[in-house]
Amino acid sequence: MNTDSNATVIRVRMSDVGRKLETTQHAALRVSARLLILASWISGAIFAVYIIGFFGGSVMGGSGERWNESLPDLYDERTWLSTAAIGAHFMAGGVLLLLGPVQLFESVRRNFPVFHRWLGRIYVLSAGFAGLGGLGFILGRGTVGGPLMDVGFGIYGALMVLCALMAYSRARAGRYREHRAWAIRLFALTVGSWLYRMEYGAWHVVTGGIGIERGFTGWFDAIMMFFFYVPNLLVAESFIRSRRQEHGTVASLGTAAMLFAASAFIIFATWNFTARNWGPRMISGIAEVSL
Repeated sequence: MNTDSNATVIRVRMSDVGRKLETTQHAALRVSARLLILASWISGAIFAVYIIGFFGGSVMGGSGERWNESLPDLYDERTWLSTAAIGAHFMAGGVLLLLGPVQLFESVRRNFPVFHRWLGRIYVLSAGFAGLGGLGFILGRGTVGGPLMDVGFGIYGALMVLCALMAYSRARAGRYREHRAWAIRLFALTVGSWLYRMEYGAWHVVTGGIGIERGFTGWFDAIMMFFFYVPNLLVAESFIRSRRQEHGTVASLGTAAMLFAASAFIIFATWNFTARNWGPRMISGIAEVSL
């Protein structure tokens, strides 16, 4: 009897430990995800205002050639269709960065479903414009980095369009679990355009620019043609599977740690970029309109 009683006590205690670990796992995922969404929202909003202020302000002020201060050969009056396509890509991207995090908050989906649906439609359309605008520019003029960058950025644009269509179709079909998964993947892609700049900046700070060459021909440039969005998708997929409890507790806590690390990087990089780059250019772009 004593043996049976001891075994029962052990099973009860193990069950209690399991429940506590599961609770810790869910709490860590929830907090880390919310922190990442909040950090992304603030950083993305700053970058979106920079995009709209600098690129939009420069064009409205008659100084569209200033786009080339950000990346070479973006603005060219002789190829107005390609220039318009990349302009649509930038403006739609700004909208995506502002709206994306709002769509991920469960409280918004639960308490304001009509608002969530209409915002989702705008988000999907913006993702389509951003993806197709980028693809239009690549097909019309090609990227400054040549064929490899064309492929990397082309895949990125195609994936954005695909995820937007899948998220919309799954919502229309009432398959909301799949809809949310595709929406998370779309958000992971959306932040890629802004992470691309921050990751370059972080690499410069850490290494002084090793592997970066003129014309984006260095080995680090080649990696970045895919790195700015592939790891985002891997993190998103890990988070989706953790929410579905397809991973064990250790893997879920590992995902939470990864999300916390991503938040820390975004906060640090945003501060540096806003102070040194985005802020001054945003102000100068807005000033073009008022002159």
